[in-house]
Formats: sequence, C-alpha cells, structure tokens
Amino acid sequence: MQTDVLEVVAKLVIDKIQDLENCKIPIGVSNRHVHLNQSDLEKLFGPGYRLTNIKTLKQPGQFAAKETVTIRGSKGEFENVRILGPLRKESQVEISLADGFRLGVKAPIRESGKLNNTPGLELIGPKGSITLPCGTIVALRHVHMTPEQAAKMGVKDKDIVEVETCGERRCILGNVLVRVSDKFSLEMHVDLDEANACALKNNDFVILRKIKGPDYSS
Repeated sequence: MQTDVLEVVAKLVIDKIQDLENCKIPIGVSNRHVHLNQSDLEKLFGPGYRLTNIKTLKQPGQFAAKETVTIRGSKGEFENVRILGPLRKESQVEISLADGFRLGVKAPIRESGKLNNTPGLELIGPKGSITLPCGTIVALRHVHMTPEQAAKMGVKDKDIVEVETCGERRCILGNVLVRVSDKFSLEMHVDLDEANACALKNNDFVILRKIKGPDYSS
C-alpha cells in the first residue's frame, strides 16, 4: 500500500514538473525602438535607402538595423534609437512609460500596429526629419508562440493571460496578450520599465498561468 502511495505521489510530482516545463517562456527585453515604412525611411536616410542588418532577432525575419534616429517630443529627445526591420506598412515608435515623461508624450499601452488615436513624434535622421502624425505606443506585454506551443499551454491567439516571474522580485504580470502564428518563436516581450520592476533580463524564464483577464489589446 505504501509503495502504491509513493508511486502516485511521484507521478503527480512528475506531471507537475512537466506542466511547468510546458509553460516556461523565455523573456526578451525591448528597449525603445522604431519601425519604419519605405517612404519614411527614404525621407530620413535618402532615396532608395535600405536597412543594414547587424543582428538577427529571435522572431523569424526580424532584425536590429545599424541605422538609428533621434526621436523628439515637446519636452525632450532620445538620440541613437535603433530601427528594427523589416520595413512595415506604417511607421511606429515603441517607448516605455518612463520615456514618455522625458519626451513629453502620453503614449497609450497598445498592441503593436494598433495606432489609431496615438500621439506622434519627430524623427530625425542624417538626411532629413519627419513628424509622425501618430504611431507612438507603449507596447502591450505579449507572448509569441507557435500553434503547437499554444496547444501544449492550453491557450489560443488573442487570449489574455498571466505569467509568474521568479527570483528576488518574483511577481505576477497580468494582461499579457497571446499571439500565435507558425511564423513566431516562443518568447515574451516586456519593456525596460517592466523588466527593471521585476528584475528580468533577456533569456530569463516566466511561467504562464492560464488565468484570463480583461482584453486591453485594442
């Protein structure tokens, strides 16, 4: 009888460990950066200009470019802000809430690409400058994963979940958007404000908790 109990307990422990392994997600910390369309790229760097890939990012097809710009708001600016490729249909600036105080811009927390009713900024490059009418956001924290990974974790595209961090500043992060595509690689993106608050760094892990909250992605 005692042996049977031990076997049951051992199986429960093994299953729990496996569940945790299936729900481990590596962290990618995003500093402020810019996405450009072709027209805006050429206004900043010259006609026919192409971005130079200096570092391939974890998400397939994404890269950090050699090129940087200055972003300027009503109260201040940041120099040497990295451009990420490839080019997009709409230009977009992603900052943190703390960055917004320095720039003098109140950027909403949004899913990438949701740019309606967002503030603009001035972008300054080596060949010219542009003032974006909109496109400045604080990125909604989110998880990229494949359909197979989503199935293992029991979630689907556009779900809102919580994740649990580890370490001295262990905490629960809510309102995490799940993004599912066969073009993605498993990774959770947080900005510098969030990473510093939770003592997270690139390639740390968080554990997904299947508790859905309100949808703040629109």
